[in-house]
Amino acid sequence: MSILENKWDDAVVAKLDLPAELLYRSNLLGSDMRITNFGGGNTSSKINQVDALTKLEVEVLWVKGSGGDVGTMQLDGFATLYMDKLRALKGLYRGIEFEDEMVAMLPHCTFNLNSRAASIDTALHAYLPYDFVDHMHPDAIIAIAAAKNSKALTKQIYGARIGWLPWKKPGFELGLMLEKFATDNPDADGVVLESHGLFTWGHTGKACYTTTLDIINIAIKWFETETKNITAFGGAKFNSLAADERQTIAASLMPEIRGHIAQDISKVGHFSDSPEVLEFVNSAELKPLAALGTSCPDHFLRTKICPLVIDFDPQNGDIADVVSGLKASIEEYRQGYEAYYNRCKRADSPAMRDPNAVVYLIPGVGMITFANNKATARISAEFYTNAINVMRGASSVSTYVGLDEQEAFDIEYWLLEEAKLQRMPKPKSLAGRVALVTGGAGGIGSAVSARLLAEGACVLLTDIDTEALANVSENLTAIFGADQVRTMQMNVTSEDQVKQSFDEISTQYGGIDILVSNAGISSSAPIEDTELSDWNRNMDILATGYFLVSREAFRVMKRQGLGGAIVFIASKNGLAASPNAAAYCTAKAAEIHLARCLALEGAPMQIRVNTVNPDAVLAGSKIWTGEWRKQRAAAYNMDPDGLEEHYRKRSLLKRSVLPTDIAEAAYFLVSDQSSKSTGNIINVDAGNAQSFTR
Repeated sequence: MSILENKWDDAVVAKLDLPAELLYRSNLLGSDMRITNFGGGNTSSKINQVDALTKLEVEVLWVKGSGGDVGTMQLDGFATLYMDKLRALKGLYRGIEFEDEMVAMLPHCTFNLNSRAASIDTALHAYLPYDFVDHMHPDAIIAIAAAKNSKALTKQIYGARIGWLPWKKPGFELGLMLEKFATDNPDADGVVLESHGLFTWGHTGKACYTTTLDIINIAIKWFETETKNITAFGGAKFNSLAADERQTIAASLMPEIRGHIAQDISKVGHFSDSPEVLEFVNSAELKPLAALGTSCPDHFLRTKICPLVIDFDPQNGDIADVVSGLKASIEEYRQGYEAYYNRCKRADSPAMRDPNAVVYLIPGVGMITFANNKATARISAEFYTNAINVMRGASSVSTYVGLDEQEAFDIEYWLLEEAKLQRMPKPKSLAGRVALVTGGAGGIGSAVSARLLAEGACVLLTDIDTEALANVSENLTAIFGADQVRTMQMNVTSEDQVKQSFDEISTQYGGIDILVSNAGISSSAPIEDTELSDWNRNMDILATGYFLVSREAFRVMKRQGLGGAIVFIASKNGLAASPNAAAYCTAKAAEIHLARCLALEGAPMQIRVNTVNPDAVLAGSKIWTGEWRKQRAAAYNMDPDGLEEHYRKRSLLKRSVLPTDIAEAAYFLVSDQSSKSTGNIINVDAGNAQSFTR
């Protein structure tokens, strides 16, 4: 692990007030995974400010609020509390058996009507006799904290500069323990918390930040020296497969795993084959170390009591055997989790939650994680990678010690944690669902993608036009975040590219729930002027292309056993003949009938197949920017600029049809609102009697 660089810039800080300086310090620390994991750790400053009512200067604790991330937070991510009221809470404290009730008192200490909820760590910062405090979860420090002889190692490495406190669940009592240590040891710069992390402090924000980096760097250098001639994890038992083989196996396994664990709650997957992960999953000590679970509470909450290790010999094994054994392995894990719950539950414990593993480790291949959304699945993988780094360090210089089972349970099923979960907003209608949209760079494709993303789905957009695809991706990512959006160039007429796209969606998200087949072209010519190449091109893209993507979707959906929803974006022209468009109309008719056939085949597997028939969607359309507009205008003997108005007036409702109208219909057909609909056609054409379906 490389040494941390001090990035503090006095010129930048000189322009900041103290709250902004705290944010600056926080973002610097949180931007480096070696310092703390996503959402982990805490920072604070005690700042004198004017009270809005008394107009007197009071001392205010600024501390990261509940659920925030120091690396990405803004000023509104800090809770602000009166220090005099926080100190007054000590007089109300009835002892460790009642410490949780102190959390309910924190809102009474709120300064300036701040709506940001204070976290359970508030007391840990409030009672330290320093104005600037950092609480971080560096891998190098947690490796010391998780070692069997953690206290002795801390003293060996830091002497009296850094103290040590035994494991204590975060809360009011730990806050008082930290206060006593700092008061009794005025020359100390911080303390290592057993199985938890690091607290450091200073008399200025810069001094606090510098101390934090210095203490972590000392640990990094110490481990580098102590482990120089030590083989991590007992050495390699297996060799990694080639990168493309790892991807292929992940694409094969992830929908299978997802099918077993997502019957009741939709899950999204993440695959990691980083060097750290591969070193661990290939090691001789994989199974015994994995069974110990993680040590840091933040790691544990994201990764569960322990991972599921999948038996696989990458050099001699058959992945088909792994697939056939998944059901038994997953059921064994569930039973083990239920037994853990029953051993540790208390009279007031919340009901048992999802008993499935979050982390799946495969020798030679890597790590798969599943969660309710992509961000959580990715972050869970990052947390377990942190845990791997901790296990490497601790087991190399001592004996690694995971969090005690009862302590782990008491954190996982902590009533305060349960209350926090209950306050979470209700999931969006497509949360945990995964969609592939072909023709994603066009007006309809991008509008459909945006609609699905807005409802919480993860979307892979494919298109043959890479430049347009990149532009759409940039726009959607800016709105919905990088976790939810993926893109891939795909020609729907290429069997290989279609297969690659479905492999990609499987490794990126774990499988697929929704296919919106939208890729299209158009051509217009009298029948006697229609070239065979034009006829074949229409059939290749609008019929064969829809067949290829649907066939691949069926294959993955069938393996998952979770059902699915497929929507074809066809055309009014598939039902109503149009002059000078025989190739296009015939191909669209074939597309519609293919959807009907697939609705019959998919029904026993709960795969629903429906069709949306647009008409004259000119706005934002790539098709209508080319020759098609001129050709259709010629067919009606009119000027191309008047075509949109012509279509509007031709419709029964006298309204223009927009890409967002098509997107709304597609969303309805993939959502649970239409869970009992298959084989249907929704015309979104502002009314056209010729294309009435009945």
